[in-house]
Amino acid sequence: MKKLTLLAALAGLVGIAGTAQADKLDDIMASGTLRCAVVLDFPPMGMRDENNEPIGFDVDYCRDLAAALGVEAEIVETPFPERIPALMSGRVDVGVASTSDTLERAKTVGFSIPYFAFEMAVTANTGTGISSYEGMKGFTVGAVAGTYEAIALEAQVNEWGEGTFRPYQTQADVFLALSQGQLDATVSTSTVAQANVQSGNFENIQVVGFAPFDTDYVALFARRDEYGLLNYLDLFVNQQIRTGRYEELYEKWVGGEVPRLTIPNAHR
Repeated sequence: MKKLTLLAALAGLVGIAGTAQADKLDDIMASGTLRCAVVLDFPPMGMRDENNEPIGFDVDYCRDLAAALGVEAEIVETPFPERIPALMSGRVDVGVASTSDTLERAKTVGFSIPYFAFEMAVTANTGTGISSYEGMKGFTVGAVAGTYEAIALEAQVNEWGEGTFRPYQTQADVFLALSQGQLDATVSTSTVAQANVQSGNFENIQVVGFAPFDTDYVALFARRDEYGLLNYLDLFVNQQIRTGRYEELYEKWVGGEVPRLTIPNAHR
């Protein structure tokens, strides 16, 4: 009886171990496809070319990740507010979507080490006379709802005690409202600001300076309990940096000095 009980217990442990070994990383490799949430109205990170095909830093990053896994990349266009819901509902496997690694978001999803870093810039309607970050005080300002810059900008408006903050669904909505005078100024990443000004698609706008916000570190994300996949994402980002691929993509899509992805006196 004791022998049978011991054998049954061992069999149960083997079964548990077998179940624990299977995770999302295995599922992705078995499926042959990596589904990436990517924001496609956020140039130069994600956008569409003249043939309506996805291009940009995040698009290439997803394709690099898929190639490393030996699978095909599927770019799933995902607006900013839908990035985490898309993951939680199972529509995508990972987020390659310029997502700030905030503590609040980390309650829901797991983040890799940072793969990109943004500085923030102020873009204003030329008719407002706004020439700096402080110059926005008392004006109507806005940004894409739920983003790092939107949260910081709304808090600043509240601190000033004057002016109005308006949330928008997409970057295109923000810059169209700015161009049409419905919005006086916005704070966005410097990459987005320069790309929209230089595109020629939006009249009457100009970059007027930097916003004194912290550097915005963004990370890849997956479900927080998928430890195997999250560990792989960490190593993948590390490899992109070590091999020079990060610098190559930065030069291709952004240009200029490559921002550091590590924080002084901090690790991971």
